[in-house]
Amino acid sequence: MTTVTLPTDPTPPGASGSPPWLPLPGRYAVAPGRSLVELTALCGPLPLRRRRLTLAAASLTVPETGEHPIFRFEFDDADLKGVLTLDHAHAHTHEGTGTVQLTGDLGIDGTDFPALLRLRVVERAENLLLVVGTARLPYGLLRRATGFRFGRLRPTTRLRLLVAGEFA
Repeated sequence: MTTVTLPTDPTPPGASGSPPWLPLPGRYAVAPGRSLVELTALCGPLPLRRRRLTLAAASLTVPETGEHPIFRFEFDDADLKGVLTLDHAHAHTHEGTGTVQLTGDLGIDGTDFPALLRLRVVERAENLLLVVGTARLPYGLLRRATGFRFGRLRPTTRLRLLVAGEFA
């Protein structure tokens, strides 16, 4: 049996309120046509197959208290049907923008697989968050854990999931 663990950095003690990279507390969604999702199969450094995916829905929930924000991406595509839920964040910000590491689960056919998404905050306002992020997933472990296949005849070693969205 193989165990997959991801590095996490805890929120510093005494942190209160929402982090400076987030908009005001509330629930935000991505409007149709304001997102991009792409799945790339890689063998070593070489991309073998790249496919744009259909994003059924995406939401961001920013809590009032010092809890972590929750990002949720729902994929409804022939190549990937599942839900990516990210509920733990650690930010590396510089003057209001920067990168954020989010950990959570990619749910495929009722099985959750751990995922680490590195998110870059492109633009932030009180009621807007524009982000671009990538998750690198080990293909062999993902296939064994969930039964997911992305092409049958390609020697894929890992997948890269690119997510971009404007939460308003």
